[in-house]
Amino acid sequence: MHEVVQDYYGRQLQSSEDLKTTACCDVSMVPSWLKPLLSNIHGDVLSKYYGCGLVCPPLLEGCRILDLGSGSGRDVYALAQLVGASGEVVGVDMTDEQLEVANKYKEHHVEVFGFDNVTFLKGYIEKLDELDFEDGYFDVIVSNCVINLSPDKDAVLASVQRLLKPGGEFYFSDVYADRRVPDSVVNDPVLYGECLGGALYWNDFVALAKRQGFTDPRLVEDRPLAITDPKLSSRVGNIEFFSATYRLFKLEELEPDCEDYGQAVIYKGTIPEHPEAFVLDKHHYIETGRVFPVCGNTWKMLSDTRFNQHFEFVGDFSRHFGLFEGCGKALPFDRDNLSEGAAPCC
Repeated sequence: MHEVVQDYYGRQLQSSEDLKTTACCDVSMVPSWLKPLLSNIHGDVLSKYYGCGLVCPPLLEGCRILDLGSGSGRDVYALAQLVGASGEVVGVDMTDEQLEVANKYKEHHVEVFGFDNVTFLKGYIEKLDELDFEDGYFDVIVSNCVINLSPDKDAVLASVQRLLKPGGEFYFSDVYADRRVPDSVVNDPVLYGECLGGALYWNDFVALAKRQGFTDPRLVEDRPLAITDPKLSSRVGNIEFFSATYRLFKLEELEPDCEDYGQAVIYKGTIPEHPEAFVLDKHHYIETGRVFPVCGNTWKMLSDTRFNQHFEFVGDFSRHFGLFEGCGKALPFDRDNLSEGAAPCC
């Protein structure tokens, strides 16, 4: 599969216009605050962008960031501007042609940005231990439509868990399927290169994330993908594919479910470019100045991470009230059998 991917992204694709799905985000989907940063990036780098989402979470100034499958470097150069001169961005990719483009314009971007904080390394995202990174070195790890291309996704997430510092975040976009993808799709070189063949069934991904220590994966946003090539569309049949962005926090003692401790947070509106609200995930739109009830896991995602100083915290963990209402689970026991004459148990 490595050879298939290297050939597809190194030789078959010449620009994002050659892709056969709607995976690539167009300019209209980019938030207004990010567009000026992208305008600073060389056109040749932009033309070879093959991502399926935006991997620029808020509050990155001064952070150390690792980009898995960095390609021609578009996201690396965008993130470099967000972390600033005091931060660092490392891109890892296995495709020589992509790395050549990324490194070719490195000096160009140093001149444009006014600082040099970017490094590109050749390597496999399943074998990050070969690159000698220190454990807990990175504040944030990102990836854009690459994890699906890996033949060993467990190894990737295990390395992410090891390389993130406590409270660090894996923020990434990828392609997922509504069911398990059959071998006929997995073994098709074009479908694999188009990020369809290696796409995980979304529920298998959730299980994988939990298996590697990311107890409560949070879905940030998603959109359906259209397969624009009729021949490829006929090969995948009724499988539906989606581009989705998840965030996984490296936090100890997160619980398997959302538990209610009577807690709440208040967002101060102090994160740059997010004065009106903070979006933790698809179900947590936290407006500035408004008391927002949260479960214990959400509390820790805000209190034990880089977001701490931007929130006020109400409550603690001293009293438990059961499952947090609205998180997809409920008391499994029937409350309607309490009438007189109910049969006794054995």
